[in-house]
Amino acid sequence: MQKLIKDGAIVNDRWTWLKEATNPAVLKMIPRKNLIVPLKLWRYEQEELFEFPGDISIWLNSHENVADIGEQLHELPLIALNFPVFSDGRPYSKARELRYDFGYKGELRAIGDVLRDQIFYMSRCGFDAFSPRYDQDVESCLEALEDFNTAYQASVAEPTPLFRRR
Repeated sequence: MQKLIKDGAIVNDRWTWLKEATNPAVLKMIPRKNLIVPLKLWRYEQEELFEFPGDISIWLNSHENVADIGEQLHELPLIALNFPVFSDGRPYSKARELRYDFGYKGELRAIGDVLRDQIFYMSRCGFDAFSPRYDQDVESCLEALEDFNTAYQASVAEPTPLFRRR
C-alpha cells in the first residue's frame, strides 16, 4: 500500500488517485475504492459518481481554478492539488486560497512532483498531506517538516509574522 505523510505522520494511503479518468466507465473497473478523480470528471459526471460505492474526492491541476469546485467544496473530505513539475508554484497559491478565501477545513493533499525540499513550504501554505514522488524517501520527507523551527513570514500555518511574535 502506498505511504503518505498526513498530519505529521506516515500513514497508509486509503485513496486511489485516478490520473487519467475522462469517462465514468472507469468506476466499474475499480469498485468500492476511495477515489481522487480529476475535476473535469467530477463536474460532468455527478450522477455516476453519486452512485459509486466508495468515497469520491477531487484533484485539481495547476491550470484549474479553485472556484470551479463551487458550493460543494466543503462536502469534499479531501482536495488534492497536482504539482505537474516541481517548479510549478501555482498549487501553493491554490492551497492558500482554499484555506484563507474559501475556509476549507478538509484534507489538502500535495500530489505529483512532490519533493522533500518543498514539503516544509507546502505545509506553510495549508497542505496537511503529502504524497511524495515515487523516488523520494517518505521517512526523509517527514523529517522535512522539522527542517526549520521558525519562519519570518505569516502563513496559513502561523498567521502572525515573526516580528509580531516577539
